[in-house]
Amino acid sequence: MDKRYVIKIGGNIIDDPPGLQKFLQQFSIVPGKKILVHGGGKLATRLADALHVPQQLIDGRRITDAETLRIVTMVYAGLINKEIVASLQALGCRTMGICGADADLIRAHKRTAMIDYGFAGDVDLINKKAIEHFFQEQDALVVAPITHNGKGQLLNTNADTIARELAMALCREYDTSLIYCFEKNGVLRIPEDDRSVIPYITPASYPMLIQEKENDRPVISAGMIPKLENAVRAVKSGLQQVIIGKSDALDALINGQKGTTIRND
Repeated sequence: MDKRYVIKIGGNIIDDPPGLQKFLQQFSIVPGKKILVHGGGKLATRLADALHVPQQLIDGRRITDAETLRIVTMVYAGLINKEIVASLQALGCRTMGICGADADLIRAHKRTAMIDYGFAGDVDLINKKAIEHFFQEQDALVVAPITHNGKGQLLNTNADTIARELAMALCREYDTSLIYCFEKNGVLRIPEDDRSVIPYITPASYPMLIQEKENDRPVISAGMIPKLENAVRAVKSGLQQVIIGKSDALDALINGQKGTTIRND
């Protein structure tokens, strides 16, 4: 079975040019076909401030009003996406940069919840045929987290969720690995101790783990829970494993030598 990689990088990596370049050098030599999903870092917030567009976040989630949607589309699907593509091309990696609206890649609907997150989207459909078409000519796809609803409306969609949905769509036909890369060594039992990596988590152990405490604090921080929920859902849906770890150790993450692995046991 052919191998596919879906790798997501967090905003802190986007905001660190030397760290991003080091990651892209490693990504460019990952064997086979691969997809890089990226967020936007702090650039969208800085641009919003410069344009005097107020920003509102609830529990770390951006409220995407109409003006903010224009800003994140320009930043995510424009500048950041194309800078990453240009860097990968310079490294000899044949790359196409797209967002979910391109080639009808990712359909989504406006999120319905007790809190109105504005033009935030939840994924409905991945166009796997479009991915295969791009892979006929490209080694890598770089995907920005802007989707559409099929009726002309763009939507700002969580990049972790997009990575999960892409991996779940591919794993039915390919040996697919989903890797979440960020600034930590993995899921840490003690947030301040980079050596306290939890090496393995299973869907069965996860509910108990989030109830555990270390030094009167939850073992799993609130900010890590959405990422882990995406990982557990992917594994439950048929993905063999999800790996969470530090962006500068991509090769070691792929080889299972570092990071936290979420899998069925």
